[in-house]
Amino acid sequence: MLPAAAVFHFPWEINTDVVKDGASIRTFGRLTDYLPEESKAILTSHHASVQHQVSIQTSFVEPFDPIIGAQYIVLGEIEKSEDHGEAIVRARVFNCVDGVDVALLQKAVNEQRAFFMERNDEASAQ
Repeated sequence: MLPAAAVFHFPWEINTDVVKDGASIRTFGRLTDYLPEESKAILTSHHASVQHQVSIQTSFVEPFDPIIGAQYIVLGEIEKSEDHGEAIVRARVFNCVDGVDVALLQKAVNEQRAFFMERNDEASAQ
């Protein structure tokens, strides 16, 4: 049996209870830091005048040529640390998508969520 498809989560949702440990997710952000010796990257995104950071564990996607300041989309699994309370995404796919319209991407994700909620509501009503 195949695992469930990765659900798109905004960076500001990653460190909340919305995303469960071990869940497959997709997210995005601007690459602000890359530490090759730790196989760790930091993606940031702004929402409601707050900057949110997501830590990415990159050992499965190395070697790659990081472009600091570029937009990236990541697909991977969440690992929540009991010690730090911070979630880390263990990347399976880490693609540069510089030039993507982030506002349009957010709108598309919200539209997709609304569609799935409506479809689930119709299915449960039958």
